[in-house]
Amino acid sequence: MCGIAGYRDDALGAPEGLALLVAMTRAIAHRGPDAAGHWAEAGIGLGHRRLSIVGLADGQQPMADPEAGLMLSYNGEVFNFPELRAELEQRGHRFRTHSDTEVILKLYREYGADCVSHINGDFAFALWDRPNRRLLLARDRMGVRPLYWARTGTGIVFASEAKALFCHPQLSAELDPPALDQIFTLWSPLAPRTIFKGIFELPPAHLMLFQGGKPQIRPYWQLDYPDEADASQTGSAQSVAEEVLDLLTDATRIRLRADVPVGSYLSGGLDSAIVAALAAREKPDGLSTFSVAFESAEYDESAYQHEMVSALGTEHAQVLCRNADIADVFPDVVRMVERPVLRTAPAPLHLLSALVRAKGYKVVLTGEGADEVFAGYDIFKEAKVRRFCARDPKSQGRALLFKRLYPYLPEFQKQNASYLAAYFGVEAARLDDPLFSHRPRFRSTSAAKLFFSADLKATLAGYDAAEELAAQLPARFGHWHPLHQAQFLETRYLLPGYILSAQGDRMAMAHGVEGRFPFLDHRLVELAAGISPALKLRGLEEKHILRRATAHLMPKTIGRRTKQPYRAPDSAAFAASDAPYDAAALSRRAVAQAGMFNPDAVQKLQAKLAAGKLSGFRDNAGFVGVLSGQLWHGQFSVTNTLDQSQPTYGRELT
Repeated sequence: MCGIAGYRDDALGAPEGLALLVAMTRAIAHRGPDAAGHWAEAGIGLGHRRLSIVGLADGQQPMADPEAGLMLSYNGEVFNFPELRAELEQRGHRFRTHSDTEVILKLYREYGADCVSHINGDFAFALWDRPNRRLLLARDRMGVRPLYWARTGTGIVFASEAKALFCHPQLSAELDPPALDQIFTLWSPLAPRTIFKGIFELPPAHLMLFQGGKPQIRPYWQLDYPDEADASQTGSAQSVAEEVLDLLTDATRIRLRADVPVGSYLSGGLDSAIVAALAAREKPDGLSTFSVAFESAEYDESAYQHEMVSALGTEHAQVLCRNADIADVFPDVVRMVERPVLRTAPAPLHLLSALVRAKGYKVVLTGEGADEVFAGYDIFKEAKVRRFCARDPKSQGRALLFKRLYPYLPEFQKQNASYLAAYFGVEAARLDDPLFSHRPRFRSTSAAKLFFSADLKATLAGYDAAEELAAQLPARFGHWHPLHQAQFLETRYLLPGYILSAQGDRMAMAHGVEGRFPFLDHRLVELAAGISPALKLRGLEEKHILRRATAHLMPKTIGRRTKQPYRAPDSAAFAASDAPYDAAALSRRAVAQAGMFNPDAVQKLQAKLAAGKLSGFRDNAGFVGVLSGQLWHGQFSVTNTLDQSQPTYGRELT
């Protein structure tokens, strides 16, 4: 994994273009600490920061194919590159390097822009086709690798991270208010929108062709499910389990391809344990594993981690995450994520990738994606119970099922069934609502918008982030089984928008570490989409078919363990912190100047934190959201362009 940058702009000559490329790649140097490369000619330039993993000696970029007049800057891995290379050689192509980068160049020569459909991998790349004066930008199917772009007055610029784009003199950071509203509703902006006005994200599984001064963006792959009436028509559970195991084994095997050692994360849960177990089988010389432990017992899973380490006999390293550690690294987390976040969960992963790098590793396997692909999240069980109860909202017996949800949340378990049924809005629920499964999450998250400033609220008047999401859903969405609808919302939006971005790519690449995700192999994703909902969520047992397929790989205590989502201390991490950024970023003056949040409400939030009375999802999400928003605003020198005609706080500054 690396970092890419570039431009297509006829107004830029090569000398000034090279200077721009150097600045852009310097801004994302953390993504590629091993080497830098730049290439420019009139109107086009590509830059690259390299994390050397495959073809160590001859994989430098940007890479040219002189015969075809092609130039490529590429971030990621093509996991099936040996097979593709063999196919291309049979078609007469000759290779001069050992890298997967050159495979993309040859694929393009053979298939044009459709080359992306042949790749099994995680990638974002820019390819310049000189004979056709055409620039191709492309991104992998699941959205593992990021790619951003923006218009300038005379062309476009693009890069792996938005911070590189601001090296262009015509671009500056400006808040996109609907994107902030989306974060405070959906946890992330809806691509192509980003938190920066005028900065766009190329959505997962999309490509852009820029030719003749015009961008054309289109999808090349779409996640699909069978019609609800056909959803249960799969083979026997045993045959499905065997197919899942075979494909997952192969997905893990090809993700071990590298010219450097590959390690594996161990969270203590089922998914990373499966990946580590499969990887250990492929590495008879030994596997290194890495994990994060917490000083707070509520979040710590180290006992399960150690049990799996003992079962596999791995060389294990662990980092202890204390509350103060989260507070210490949080500013860098925000700088890497490049937007406000509502949880501190990325911070421990920032510490974990630092440990991986310190141990001499550049690549790790992780278990992300299993919960989306095989229905592991609590939200799937929650929606099933809500839907069951909504058909008979007066039933007290049905409401008791809510007590079986969220066993790891003690405050939730203290509530009685009637309260929980009311909390989840059983009586008012519309079963035909396309967002039925996610309404409680959106409602609880949106409560943190209480801290928005009056100007921001005025700017957003009439805007509804959830409705914008609903408007993006594919035409076939209404034909899918309710579980598949909920899986699509998680897989298509939260996974790339938050999990793979804020907790994945950005935290790993902060220390030059590449994460690889066997569960997100598109062959496995397509297989799982066709598996009967009853085999994925059997009763309230999540990931049933995956457990069945992999039970022999691990101790029963882990294989049968109920899903416990990865979490980290939120506001508590800052309660005892005396870090100076707390006071500076959350001061009344700083909050007022940024204009996004209500200074009075933020002051009350801080007072509650200081008094040890800050609890509940709304206040925790609000505090982390406000703090990260303020840090983001300062780090990127964001221009405040909100409506100033009704200043509720401006007078307080005079």
